[in-house]
Amino acid sequence: MSSAAAADRGGPEATPIPPGPAVPRTLLVGMGNPILSDDGVGIRLAQALAGRLPAAAGLAVEEQCTVGGLNLLDLVAGFDQLIVLDSIKTKDGRAGDWYRFDGSALRETMNLSNVHDANFATAMELGRRMGMRVPDETDIHIFAVEVMENLTFCERLSPELEEALPELVDEMHEEILALLDTPFRGGSRPQASAVDVWTT
Repeated sequence: MSSAAAADRGGPEATPIPPGPAVPRTLLVGMGNPILSDDGVGIRLAQALAGRLPAAAGLAVEEQCTVGGLNLLDLVAGFDQLIVLDSIKTKDGRAGDWYRFDGSALRETMNLSNVHDANFATAMELGRRMGMRVPDETDIHIFAVEVMENLTFCERLSPELEEALPELVDEMHEEILALLDTPFRGGSRPQASAVDVWTT
């Protein structure tokens, strides 16, 4: 019965049902080990960004993830888009620089490779072949920060990375907002180059 009909009959007006919360379609994951100094930078970034990203954007945040390979597959199953924040250490890299690449040009970051398990790309492909709902490779976005010290037991970042952290958060915040505001399945999304590099 419509509200108008209810009013004509002297009955109570129907109360519109408010829309429920958006079903999370994007998963943001902070990867790393919080007691291995700079290796925890992905976790620190996720913690900082969780409070700044819109909760109504269909976004779920896993601030601290220490698993990889097939275990990570269980975490991302059911999502359409995956954003990973991790550390990376390259031959000539400078601490605080960061890179962005997607699943079609995947580079192994510190925690997406796992010598004891299937690597990330292999796990995702296995999930697709098993019929699991996992993000398309063009909807997997890796944000990797160049680190200095990731083998020393310490709960603090190196001074260089700690100093760079606020700027990293600001820069990644803008990039992630743009990702949340564009369609899935990269065909209609403006594509960046295979690997983009930001320097501090």
